[in-house]
Amino acid sequence: MSSGQSFTEEWLEGPSSTKFYTRTYTPASSTELKAVVVFVHGFAEHVGRYQHFHPLFASNGIAVFAFDQRGFGLTAQDTTGKKDKNSAYGKTTWKEQQADIAWALEHASAKFPGKPLFLMGHSMGGGEVCGFATQGENGPHCGVLDKLSGVIATSPLLEQTKPAGKLLKWVASRASNFAPNVLIPAAVNASDLSHDPAVGEAYLKDPLVKQAGGLKNIADMILKGENLVKSAYTHWPKHLPVLLIHGTEDKVTSHKATQLLHDRISAEKKRITLFTGGYHELQNEPDGVQERLLNEIVGFINEHLTVPAPKPQAESTPQPPAESTEVEAVTETGPEAIGATRAKM
Repeated sequence: MSSGQSFTEEWLEGPSSTKFYTRTYTPASSTELKAVVVFVHGFAEHVGRYQHFHPLFASNGIAVFAFDQRGFGLTAQDTTGKKDKNSAYGKTTWKEQQADIAWALEHASAKFPGKPLFLMGHSMGGGEVCGFATQGENGPHCGVLDKLSGVIATSPLLEQTKPAGKLLKWVASRASNFAPNVLIPAAVNASDLSHDPAVGEAYLKDPLVKQAGGLKNIADMILKGENLVKSAYTHWPKHLPVLLIHGTEDKVTSHKATQLLHDRISAEKKRITLFTGGYHELQNEPDGVQERLLNEIVGFINEHLTVPAPKPQAESTPQPPAESTEVEAVTETGPEAIGATRAKM
């Protein structure tokens, strides 16, 4: 293990004996620690792209445990820089991603015992964390799901802003069963990430960013995300709070699909915040957007610092109907006319 100025990094062994590259950000003093977030990054990127953002959580008393996903970033290599046979670039599936999330949550829970545990994901990772929440009460990882105090998804990949055609998705789905790890191009227009041109330039120069993905990974990412909006949303636990955040000018993932998911899930405490004019990576947007994003997330965490009680073994007594909910809309304006509209229930 080695230490940096604001994080510690470790190679940890996870499911399928895969070596995961991880980073942990913690507050300067243990007495300041009030919650922990497990963070899941997006497609074709890595946790190093958040080294300017995750320390801000630690400054607010929130630890962050982040890992390069199976098939991406440094996890697609081993400590000598060679390909890990268990995590070659782009080699991953939805099932494996869900198991990896469960492993990360168990690790964070053990490392920070007794602290409220939150699951957060961006883009592809945002779709994954929503999928984790909707696995159902008999899902393979429902035990650790019951430990969560909340779920946060930024710019989640539920649907693409410009969806692929039905025929193409059908072909990709069938082909992925025969050649799951074949890499296919999956380019993202770097100028669509942020209003700051420097973000796109750095993205294109990043040696750990490869604009391609495994056929199975891409098919799962698109089809499972769509399924969340169509049917899986019905399995969202009523007592699991959720915060969904999206930019209205996101040209990569659809903010309309995020709005639809928010409207359909039956969580008693749910909130959606739409940043008017915001692009895909709100954490990299200029003119105060990053700061407002952080405040939104930290505020949500502070509102849900209660650790869930252990799930009773016996069938619980039926609860009375939930009280009627109230919807609140708030519009914030700022430089470049990028604001945030929030619906809260």
